[in-house]
Parts: sequence; C-alpha cells; structure tokens
Amino acid sequence: MQLPASIVAVIQARTGSTRLPGKILMPLASEPLLYRMAERVLQSNLCTQVVIATTTDAADDAVEELCIQHHLTCFRGHPTDLLDRHYQVALKFNADIILKIPSDCPLIDPEIIDRGIRFFLDRWPNLDYVSNLHPASYPDGNDVEIMTYEALEKAWKEATRGLEREHTTPYIWENPDKFRIGNFVWETGKDYSMSHRWTIDYPEDYTFIEKIYGVLYASNPRFGIADILNVASSKEIFEINSKYAGVNWYRNHLEELKTISPEQTKQL
Repeated sequence: MQLPASIVAVIQARTGSTRLPGKILMPLASEPLLYRMAERVLQSNLCTQVVIATTTDAADDAVEELCIQHHLTCFRGHPTDLLDRHYQVALKFNADIILKIPSDCPLIDPEIIDRGIRFFLDRWPNLDYVSNLHPASYPDGNDVEIMTYEALEKAWKEATRGLEREHTTPYIWENPDKFRIGNFVWETGKDYSMSHRWTIDYPEDYTFIEKIYGVLYASNPRFGIADILNVASSKEIFEINSKYAGVNWYRNHLEELKTISPEQTKQL
C-alpha cells in the first residue's frame, strides 16, 4: 500500500481580526506571533510542507512581507471563502493530504500534529477526514484537522452554505454519510477543551500566551503541552483569560450545525 507523499499544513492567517486586529503580527518572544506559530508547526516531523495562506486584501501585504522576511511559503487567496483558499493551496502544492491549522494557535504542540497524522496514516486509505475536535479533548488551541485532497475537493464542489465556505471543513464533518470521519482524543483521557484556553482572540489571550512564552521559550523553544500545563497551573496565570474558556465560533451557528450541541461552546 502506497502512503501519501505530500502532507501540506495550511496556516490560515489574516490581519483583519474583528476582536483583536493585527493579532498575528503582535510580538511574541521578539518575533511576530504568526512566525512563532509557524515555527511550531514546522517542528512537525511528518508534514512535508507548511504554507501560510493569507488573503488578497491589501491589508495582508504585511503577511506576505513577513513570510518573505522569514523564508516562509506564502499563498494569497479568497478573503472570506476559506474552503476555496485551502483548495487552491492543495492544487498549487500538489497536496495528497491537507492539514487545516488556524493562525490563532501559537501554543500548538507539534507532537499533537504528528499524532493526528500518524492516526490518519495508520488507517490509510480508510478515512477521508480526521480531527481532534469532534469531540474535542485537548486544551483549546491545539486544533488539528486532516483531510484527503479528494475530500477537500468534494467539499469545495458541493458546499454552498456561508459557514461551510468560511470555516472550510463543516461540510465534511457535518456529513458523515458522505465522508469517512475519524477523531483522535487526548491520550490522558482528560477533557480540557472547555476549561483551558490557549488560543488568541482577545487581549487577555495575548497576555496569557505572552506569559507562557516568557517562561518557557528561551530555555526550550520546543516546549509542549505538559510544559504549558505546568506553567498554567499557577492560578494567577490560569485566570488571565479563563473567562473566555469555551468561547468559540460554534456559538454563532448552533441553529445551523447538526453535530454541535450547546455544551460544546459558551456564550459571552
């Protein structure tokens, strides 16, 4: 059996965040947050390529410039149709397998990325899509979604709803009758998905992430989930952004999503 040759991780990034504009360019250990994020994804042992997928908007010229300065591969595509942007990356880079990783996860553990890929490859070619989100168990901010080129292309051709185009993968995981779907959970058996927030969408999130990097990065740039948990066990650090724990984009689409329950998100 021949395994896929090209495994491309796509980091979707734009400067136009509504809640925290320019968050991907904010400094983190003396470099832009997006670069630190890419640095962690590049530590994956199984991805063959990492692509920063930004938009064609003039505001995102800054993202392309960052990529040039830091020797990162950049692709520019549709501003709001993320499904199209991922599909065009897959086409351009001849991807057999595509990983979707949002740019608001600068604490993502590279080992979790590789664990997801191994899970996928161990079942090759019997799955079309794998994530650690349905159901989620890892601390929020370790999002990994993996799909075949064929699954992405089918979604690109068939998805019509706004949320399916904007969020790339809902058409896949909302239609288990059309796609073979798998999920990998945190090996500890714990579920911190609604209690531990390691993603960035609010100023408090940035403060939390900056604290983690301040403690860990200089001595160990490859710090992982256990290291972060050790630092975040401090009540002072844990509570910096804890009021937003469990807040995610699902909250705005509960009436439209068939497979997401109110218990999987929190309203502000």
